[in-house]
Amino acid sequence: MKKTVSVTAFGLTLITGILLIIIGVRFFLVPQEAELAFGIKTTTGADYSFHYIKGIRDLSVGMVTLIMLFARTQRGLGILLLTMTLVPLTDFLIVLNTPGHLTARLYPHLTAVVLCPLLGIYYLITSVKSSSNAAL
Repeated sequence: MKKTVSVTAFGLTLITGILLIIIGVRFFLVPQEAELAFGIKTTTGADYSFHYIKGIRDLSVGMVTLIMLFARTQRGLGILLLTMTLVPLTDFLIVLNTPGHLTARLYPHLTAVVLCPLLGIYYLITSVKSSSNAAL
């Protein structure tokens, strides 16, 4: 059972990191399409500054997530995922309060709102167990 939870947490974190990188790159390559997939529509006048800010945010957090996952820094990864919960929660609220939003655009943000704290708590608990076992 312990191994299944560990593999599941690793897999979900891996997928999260990869998806954040893909989303970030997408905001650089096709900003308008990425914006619509995010769940909002803004008039930019061909100024994609917001899109690039969003893109680098997701790209960098995805990279840090994967680096910490592969470096096996459970405590740091747990803290990152817990604090990172603020981002999809805020994104969810932004889309929810956008007039005429599509409900389907809320699900990815809501999924992240659930996953981040669960995985964060898992990695923090794992780090505490690892450090107490190392002390023995």
